[in-house]
Amino acid sequence: MAGIRVRAKRRAAVVFGGALALAVPVVLTGGGTAQAAATASCNVTTGPYQRQVEQFLGRPVDGVQSAADCTAIQSFQATHGITPTMGYAGPLTWQTMNTMLAQRAAGKNPNAAGTCPTNLGRIACVDLTRQLSWIQDGATLKYGPVAVRTGKAETPTRTGLKKIYYRSIDHWSTIYNVSMPYAQFFDGGIAFHSVTKSMWNPPGSGGCVNMTTADAKAYWNMLGNGEDVFVYGRKPGT
Repeated sequence: MAGIRVRAKRRAAVVFGGALALAVPVVLTGGGTAQAAATASCNVTTGPYQRQVEQFLGRPVDGVQSAADCTAIQSFQATHGITPTMGYAGPLTWQTMNTMLAQRAAGKNPNAAGTCPTNLGRIACVDLTRQLSWIQDGATLKYGPVAVRTGKAETPTRTGLKKIYYRSIDHWSTIYNVSMPYAQFFDGGIAFHSVTKSMWNPPGSGGCVNMTTADAKAYWNMLGNGEDVFVYGRKPGT
C-alpha cells in the first residue's frame, strides 16, 4: 500500500449519503456466478457447520448435506471468492456468514459499547472484529456502518488512534501494482480505498481498509487530512 504516486487523471468525487444495507445474503439460482459455481465438483459431505450454514441460507435445517444445500453453499462461496468453491459447510464459509450476522446485529448503533472515542469530534471508526466501519461526530452517527475488508494475518491493519495524512483520489500502488481509488492514508501505507471485489472475500487486504466505491466516495467527501481514525478489535481468523 506504500509507494505513493498520484495519476495525472483526476475524477470528481460524488457524495453518497446514508448507510449501506449490510450483508443480506443472496443465494444465486442462476446467472454467471451460479453457473460458474455449478461447473465445479460438489462436495456431498456434511460439513461441521452444516446446520448453521443451512439456517443462514434459509435452507431446511436438518444438518445433512443435500444436492440443493451444496448448490446454495457453492453460490454463496462463488459470490464472495471463498475457495475451494465446492459447497462444503466448512469453517471459512461459516466464519464469513457469522461476520455478516454480527454486522447486521450492529444496526444503526455500531458504537453501542463505546469503544470508538466520542470525545474527539468527527472520527472514522474501524472495528476489525465485525469488519465494520462508520463515521461519527461525538456520539452521533454520520455515515454507515458499512462492511469493510481489512488486512489478512500476514499484513494486518494495525490498531490504535491514527490521523489521515495523505489523500489521492486516483491512486496507484507501485508496490502491489493495483489501483487504489479514493485512497486516504492514515497509517504508513495503510489507507481507506475502494475495491471491486466482495467485502467478504478472504483472506483480506494487504493492510488497507477496503470499501465499496460508494462508501469510499462518501468517506472521501466527509473526511480530510488531519481527521482521526480509530482502529480496534481483531479480524476473525487472524
